[in-house]
Amino acid sequence: MLNCADLFAGAGGFSLAAKLAGFRLRLAIENNRSAIATYRRNLCCGEDGPSVFDGDISKMSPDVIFDEIFAAGETCDLLLGGPPCQGFSTHRINNAGVADHRNDLIHTYFEFVRSFKPAVFLMENVPGMLWPRHAEALNRFYLEGAKAGYEVYEPVVADARDYGVPQRRKRVFILGLRKGVSAEGLEWPPRPTYGSEVARRTDPDLLPWRSCAHAFAPAPLDDINDVHMKHGQELIEAFRNTPANGGSRKASGRLLECHKDHDGHNDVYGRIDPAQPAPTMTTACINPSKGRFVHPQLHHGITVRQAARIQTFPDDYVFMGGLMAAGQQVGNAVPVEFGRLLIQHLRPTIERARAGAIATSDLSRAA
Repeated sequence: MLNCADLFAGAGGFSLAAKLAGFRLRLAIENNRSAIATYRRNLCCGEDGPSVFDGDISKMSPDVIFDEIFAAGETCDLLLGGPPCQGFSTHRINNAGVADHRNDLIHTYFEFVRSFKPAVFLMENVPGMLWPRHAEALNRFYLEGAKAGYEVYEPVVADARDYGVPQRRKRVFILGLRKGVSAEGLEWPPRPTYGSEVARRTDPDLLPWRSCAHAFAPAPLDDINDVHMKHGQELIEAFRNTPANGGSRKASGRLLECHKDHDGHNDVYGRIDPAQPAPTMTTACINPSKGRFVHPQLHHGITVRQAARIQTFPDDYVFMGGLMAAGQQVGNAVPVEFGRLLIQHLRPTIERARAGAIATSDLSRAA
């Protein structure tokens, strides 16, 4: 079975995607206590579950960890990871985030690439990392890739809704292939399979974007994640005034002092339209004051389970740490089905790399 390691693993969205794509999870590294509890509960069952290292990844030795996880002759076939993106966030204004120490974690990620020597690595981040003000950090990443013997593809901005996820979610993916690994037949990024009405006129093979309506079906009675924020009566009344399946702060009649001088962010306190892909699930996706995160008909924010369904987690995936921690984990995750599709798309390339390595090893022994 092909081996996979996941850095900055969070609650395990990318890891679950790899598992569903037929990979064996060998290693996960994460620093958030609640996310680690979630990961262990859902992905560390059974004898062949991954080893989970918790703590500051920048203080860990990739060489030591590799020797501890992989036996002699074993390989890491795929290295995943989504370094924390706050420094690259598009919500940062002016030059905020340029000197954010978290930006350096993309280089920590590459220290593991150099030590683990995976056939393929796939890194995920937010589109803000491509802004000119972060060019120095990104250029350094590509320089290190070339020095380590990797062909690093140009960053790809992909929208999850174009691949069957019921959510508008644009993310950057950077793919790297170890030199010598054949890219024959590899189309990167994968061709979208879903599209808007306009796109479908040009390409009739595209399916319509998926709506998020299924996310609001009843959850199991014993689901600890079927919880939402408790709101005061003033907010509840504002939600009552907000039209079903849409609306905004203006429609709710809610006017705060800050709105008198700044009339932006009209999507806050707005309802999700279940007939459309959902808005991006952020780390504050269960908080209606942070975006269009009000239930389509009911007068409260969406639940953790509803957000997790939008992120294509199965209903038996349990998020630990309480409401706010669980919402943050859901918002940080790679949508499971999006990740699975990308990894499954890369699998033939990785399989050829493994087969080539085995053939080379056999020739060496025969000599």
